[in-house]
Amino acid sequence: MSLVFFLSLTVGGGLIIGFLTRPGEWYVGLSKPRFTPPDSIFAPVWTLLYITIAIAGWRTFTHDPLGATMIIWTIALALNFIWSPIFFGLRHPATALAVIVALLVCIVAFMWFSWPVDMLSSLLFAPYAAWVFFAAILNAAICRLNS
Repeated sequence: MSLVFFLSLTVGGGLIIGFLTRPGEWYVGLSKPRFTPPDSIFAPVWTLLYITIAIAGWRTFTHDPLGATMIIWTIALALNFIWSPIFFGLRHPATALAVIVALLVCIVAFMWFSWPVDMLSSLLFAPYAAWVFFAAILNAAICRLNS
């Protein structure tokens, strides 16, 4: 599979899910912590992250398309893609928190397993790990403030 395929899958999938699960009035009405970034930050950050996720996935696929690291990458992408429909669509921040924690575990596992084989792919996931860690804290704070 080509890099174009991976970019289309991750960036395209992320954009479609983002479009279909816009935050809306429910999210606006939630109590949020002071460290919540402005809404305008999320789309550019996720677009850049999806590009790095795609590159790491493509590189991993070219090394070992059916290996454990590729399976972890796929699970991470699936968890990433279901978070928004759960949080914004179903309006279940607590369930979304469980998903994002599982996503963070997959991201760290991907970095761990890819490091010996392809350090660049591992490093491409570092900003992703940092952002998802922050997003998990934000998700947890929203749960706490709105329980």
